[in-house]
Amino acid sequence: MKQFFFLFVSLVPTFSGCVLGQDQDPIQQKYATEINPESARRHLSILASAEYEGRGTGEPGGEKAAAYIAAEFKRLGLTAPVEGSYFQPVKLVRTRFDVKDFAIAGQSFRNGKDFYFVGGGPETHIQAKDIVFIGYGISEDKYDDLKGIDIEGKVVLVLSEGEPKDSKGNSLITGTDTPSDWATSNTKRLQNITSKKPELIIAVSNTLKESLARFGYRLTQPRIALDEGKSQVTHTTPVVTIGKDMANLLFAKTGTSVDKLSAKIDATQKSQSGVYKVDLNTSFGSKTEPFTSNNVLAYLEGTDLKDGLLVITAHYDHEGNQNGVIFFGADDNGSGTTGVLEIARAFAKAKSEGHGPRRSILFMAVTAEEKGLLGSNYYSRHPVFPLENTVVNLNTDMIGRIDDKHLNGNHNYVHAIGSDKLSSELKAINEKANATYTQLELDYMYDDPKDPMRIYYRSDQYNFAKHGIPVIFYFSGLHPDYHTPADTVDKIHFELLCKRARLAFHTAWEIANRDQRLVVDSNKE
Repeated sequence: MKQFFFLFVSLVPTFSGCVLGQDQDPIQQKYATEINPESARRHLSILASAEYEGRGTGEPGGEKAAAYIAAEFKRLGLTAPVEGSYFQPVKLVRTRFDVKDFAIAGQSFRNGKDFYFVGGGPETHIQAKDIVFIGYGISEDKYDDLKGIDIEGKVVLVLSEGEPKDSKGNSLITGTDTPSDWATSNTKRLQNITSKKPELIIAVSNTLKESLARFGYRLTQPRIALDEGKSQVTHTTPVVTIGKDMANLLFAKTGTSVDKLSAKIDATQKSQSGVYKVDLNTSFGSKTEPFTSNNVLAYLEGTDLKDGLLVITAHYDHEGNQNGVIFFGADDNGSGTTGVLEIARAFAKAKSEGHGPRRSILFMAVTAEEKGLLGSNYYSRHPVFPLENTVVNLNTDMIGRIDDKHLNGNHNYVHAIGSDKLSSELKAINEKANATYTQLELDYMYDDPKDPMRIYYRSDQYNFAKHGIPVIFYFSGLHPDYHTPADTVDKIHFELLCKRARLAFHTAWEIANRDQRLVVDSNKE
C-alpha cells in the first residue's frame, strides 16, 4: 500500500449480522478450497524472497516478480490479453535530485548521511558569502520574521521547529501554552518562505539524526512518475535540512550560534532576522531518465455475459533494495498478489471443469503502486478492455497480518473498504458471501470520510472508483513492520490470508454469475 505519514485512530468496527453458513453452493465452495495455505505459502516464499530484492519498481527484483506472475498465469491457461502478451508496459520516468557537493567553510558533507536535500530544477551552483537568517519564518501581526526583509534570490536559514515564546513559555502568537499552527505545521512555514522566492532554504532541525536514521534512503531516493511525454523537471525552491552542528559551523565567522539566536528572540520577543557572513559552496540539480515497468494481466473469458468484466487486482511492487537493505514486502503486497494468484487458479479450474463464469474476469498484478498508484492510473487511462464494460474492481492489498487494532482482540476479520461508496448492492453481496462462506468480522472503520489516514484513496482500487466503477479494497490493516525490512514471510498468517482471499473469490463469483449488472447508485466520500 502506498505509504503515507499518519496518526493512528481507533474506531468501532461494524460486524456483519447475517445468519452464518446457510445456502452454500457446493460448486462454488468446491473451487474456493483451491485457495489454500500450502499453495499460498509457496507463492509468497518466492515473491518475498531475498532473490526478488523487495520487488522495487524498475529494479531487477521487480522484473523477476512480473515474470513469475506471468508464468503462473500462463500455467493456469489464462489468456494473454495485451496483443498476445501478459505484459502491459507502463512508461515511467525517474527523476533524481543530485547533490554534487555541499561544503561549509571548506568541509564537505554528504546528502542522506549528514543532511537531506529536496527540490527540483536544472543544475545550479551556489557560492554564498552571506545568508539571511529569518528566525522561524513566521509572518504575523504579533511577530514577523520577514517584515522589511527582501529574500528574493537569496540563501536563507530558518529554524524549522518551534516558535518564539515569552518568559512563561507561552507562544508569542497564541499568548497561551497552546502552540500556534506555525509550530504544528511546517507546511505553513515553508509556504510563507517560498512565496518570497528565495534561491535556497536552509532549514535547521533538532530531529535530523532521527529522520535520517529512519527515513534516510527514502528522503533522497528518486521520484518516479508516469511519463507524460514532456519534461518532468519542474522547478521548486530547493530546501536543505541540516542539524545544529552544521548550522553553527555556518555561523562560525560571526561568533553566534543557533541557540544564541533563538534565546535572543525569546528574551527580546522580537525577530533577529538579518544578514550573516558565511562560506557555503553547493551544486545540485535534477536529472531524469525514462524507463518501463509492467502491469501483468491475464484474462478469463466468460460465457453468455462475457462483455461484462470483473477486474481483480493487487500491486506486486514494494520498496526494493535500499542501499543493501531489502524491504521484503511480504504483507505489502506479496500477500495480496498471492491472493490474486490463488483466486485466478480457483476460477481457472472451475472453467476447465465446465463451471466458468458468465462474465469475464481480468486478473491484474499492478506495478508502481508504492510510487503513487501509477500502474493502475496508467491502466485506467489506457484500458485493455473498455472501462464502461468493467462492472467491479476487487483489490487485495495487505491481507496477511493482524493489525494493531485487532492484535489483542478478534483475529478473524478483514477491513472491507469502499464497498458501498458507489454501489449499495456490492456491500450487500459481499456481506452475504461472508455470512455464507467465510464468517469474518467486516470492519468498516476506514469507510469513515473523516479517516485521517485516507486509506480508501491509498491503493489501486481508487483509480477504478474515480471512473465510477464499484470497488472493494480488502485490507488486514497496518502493523509495526509496515514499510520496514521486517515485513517478512514468517510473520504471515496464511490461514487468514486465504480466508480473506476466499471472501473476494465468493464475492466475485456472485457478481460474475448474477443476471443483472451491479447498480451504481451511490456517491459517497
